Amino acid sequence: MPTAINIETLTLPAPAKLNLMLHIVGRRHDGYHLLQTQFQLLDFCDQLTFRKSKQTSQNPRIKLTTQIPGVDAADNLVTRAAHRLILFCREKGFRQPLSDISVQLDKKIPMGGGLGGGSSDAATTLLGLNHIWQLGCSIDELAKIGLALGADVPVFVRGFAAWAEGVGEKLTPIEPKEVCYLVICPECHISTQEIFCHPELTRDTEIMTITRALDQGGHNDCESIAKATYQEVAQALDWLSQYGKSQMTGTGACIFAGFNDQESAEAVLAALPDHWQGFIAWGKNRSPLHEALAI
Repeated sequence: MPTAINIETLTLPAPAKLNLMLHIVGRRHDGYHLLQTQFQLLDFCDQLTFRKSKQTSQNPRIKLTTQIPGVDAADNLVTRAAHRLILFCREKGFRQPLSDISVQLDKKIPMGGGLGGGSSDAATTLLGLNHIWQLGCSIDELAKIGLALGADVPVFVRGFAAWAEGVGEKLTPIEPKEVCYLVICPECHISTQEIFCHPELTRDTEIMTITRALDQGGHNDCESIAKATYQEVAQALDWLSQYGKSQMTGTGACIFAGFNDQESAEAVLAALPDHWQGFIAWGKNRSPLHEALAI
C-alpha cells in the first residue's frame, strides 16, 4: 500500500459474511435480541473508492456519488459512518482540517439478503477514512463507532471469522474451515426488523459454549419464520438441499451450502433455475479489507 499521506484515491473491498449458525437466546429490556452466532467472511465484496478533494475544513463534506435504489444518500450507512467518525475524532480533540471526500460504491452484495452488505460498507468507510485522513483511531475505537451503526459492523471492522454473543458485538476469533460456498439470492427482500419482531420467532434457544457450538454446529432460528413468510426462501432451501446442507444466512433471504472444491459448487450453480441469482465465494477467516490495508 502507498503511504496514506500521499493517497488521493483509495479503493477498498467490503466483504460479505455468512452466519454459519444463528441462535436467539434472549431479549434485552430495550428490545435488542441476544444472539449466539458464527460469522465467516467471504471473498465476494462490494467495492468502495474514496477520492480526496483539495478542499479541507473542520467539517468535511462526504459525498456518496452512487445512488442506491430506495436509500437516500443521507441515510446510507457509508455517509452515516463517515459523519460518526468525524464526530468521534472532534470529541477526542482532533482539530486538524480534513479533506472533503467523494465515495463511489460499486454494489455487488444483494440488499436484504442477510449478507451484511450495508454493515460491511460502513466498516470499510471507517477503516478507509481512518487510513486516508491519518486519524490514528484504533480498531477498538472504530468497532465502538461501528456498533452504534449496527450490530454486524464490528465483525467487519475487526476483520476475522468470529463467534459472536451479546447483540453480536462480543467477538471471539474462530477458524472454521474455508470452503467454497454457493450462495443463492431468492427474488425477495427481507427486513431484519420484520423477522426479529415476528411473534413466533424463537427467543429462548439453549445457550451453548463456544466449544460445543464449534464441535456440533447449530441452526438458524430465523429460518423457519422466513420460510413460512416467503415461499421463495422455502423453495430455494428445498432445491439446494439436494446437493448439500442448505442454510439461510442472517435473517435472510440468501441461502447457502458449502462445498470442498470450486468445481462442485460451479456444477450446482450451473443447474440453478433461471429465475434465481447466485454466486460462488470462498469463506475467509481474515478479511479481504484487512489484507488490502495490511493490518
